[in-house]
Amino acid sequence: MAHPPNLGGRIAARAVWALATVVGASTRWQLTDESSQFAQEGPDQAIFVVWHNRQLLAAEIFHRFVRKKKPQRRLASIASASRDGAIAARVLELSGVHAARGSSSRRGARALVELISLARQGFDLAVTPDGPRGPRYEVKPGVIALAQHTGLPLVPISYFMSPKKVLPSWDGFQVPLPFGRCEIYVASGIQVPRDLDEEGRLQKARELQEQLRAITRD
Repeated sequence: MAHPPNLGGRIAARAVWALATVVGASTRWQLTDESSQFAQEGPDQAIFVVWHNRQLLAAEIFHRFVRKKKPQRRLASIASASRDGAIAARVLELSGVHAARGSSSRRGARALVELISLARQGFDLAVTPDGPRGPRYEVKPGVIALAQHTGLPLVPISYFMSPKKVLPSWDGFQVPLPFGRCEIYVASGIQVPRDLDEEGRLQKARELQEQLRAITRD
């Protein structure tokens, strides 16, 4: 079973959500979108792919640049089944994002099935392809399988935030600070054929990794 948040976890989640809210309200935003995903006439569903260390502002970016233009769109994401994942799941829920619990190491198959079901219900999906344990900036093949099963395009997103604090974690998790600026980069979407074999999935994972690294600067 996925761990639920305890009292301390709920307090921590509320603090993280409050920080993200303040940062979102006080930041100067700049968007470069090569995918047309954030345009008014853009596609209605996608899998947004963002590095694990940049997930704190993912919900804010979706609400600000996608849902503001198309209020009917809803977002779902994945959070680890661990106790730390319980905090992340609560932050997602406070941010208006549906949280599926699981990872590559625990409840992964169940979380994948839940995400596929949510996609069929019309949800956009957000995933961290190098999570939950890394290595940093290396795409794992699970996101390719998700795109195969859902038929949704993969949309690579990264951003540069200043000022920020970088935590001493495996991913160098980035904590944006208020009253800064955020430069968002959205690469062209990647369509994944349903009939790809293992070698094809690895090739698509390398393509996605190259696109994400190309739009990432620390």
